[in-house]
Amino acid sequence: MKKTKLSAPRYRLMKSRIFFYLVCTFSLLTMIPLFLIIGELIRKGYKQFNFDLFTKVAPTSMEAMLARISGDAIPGGILNGLAGTLLILAVAIVLAIPLGIATGVYLAEKKEKPLARLVRNLSDLLQGIPSIVIGVIVYIWVVKPMAGYSALAGSTALAIMMLPMVIRSTEESLKMLPDSLKEAGLALGGSYSAVVLRILLPSSFSGLFTGALLAISRVMGETAPLLVTVLGAATVNWDITQPTTAVSLLIWEFYNDPNLASLIWSSSLLLLLIVLCINLLAKSIAKKWKIQ
Repeated sequence: MKKTKLSAPRYRLMKSRIFFYLVCTFSLLTMIPLFLIIGELIRKGYKQFNFDLFTKVAPTSMEAMLARISGDAIPGGILNGLAGTLLILAVAIVLAIPLGIATGVYLAEKKEKPLARLVRNLSDLLQGIPSIVIGVIVYIWVVKPMAGYSALAGSTALAIMMLPMVIRSTEESLKMLPDSLKEAGLALGGSYSAVVLRILLPSSFSGLFTGALLAISRVMGETAPLLVTVLGAATVNWDITQPTTAVSLLIWEFYNDPNLASLIWSSSLLLLLIVLCINLLAKSIAKKWKIQ
């Protein structure tokens, strides 16, 4: 009997299906750890996920110990961490977003210049630097000259970490725009700066805004650079020159105190939900204002 070979179309179709099922299988396998983490956070964190979590500052170890002895829920919340996170991120956004967008515009417009290649390589290198190293550098640059820890030092560290993503997203978004868009603006008599500010940047709004949101979610959960820059605070602080705290820092403090361990899960669940919402918002914006 002669062996019949599969025809070329059937062979390609079978290979395509096998590859499709392999991709689906490995995708599901990569999602399993995520579902396990989310499930564990929900299972252990929902008990402390209440109104007090958002309206009260973190309790002391003594208050938590007395609550555990009496069998009550641990009093207090993470209001000081939420306020500190908001303050640190707000200052970091002011420092990083304008500078990152301006640098991205330069790289997109002057891509063949030696300085542009150098800045691009340095930006890629900066993205790979460990966060604790950035924290130590900011400690030398900001904390020591100011003679104290502060929210400004923490914001500087996070801004440095945000820069590479903002720069790259700006550059790539501007590269996607057709050259005719800039040429039309210049042909109508607009100055180069006016064309960039009023035509190119608004046209690439989707990529710019998405890159900014992803950069924010990237640094929101950072703890290492904040350990050596903001120190921490037991109260709500809105002064950028004074020590403050953040949700990620509180999670670290709760981890080091057995009496406060129950607050780890609710704080982590809240941080995960915030980051998830930011990422979903970034994806929806990118889909709605996608550059054609």
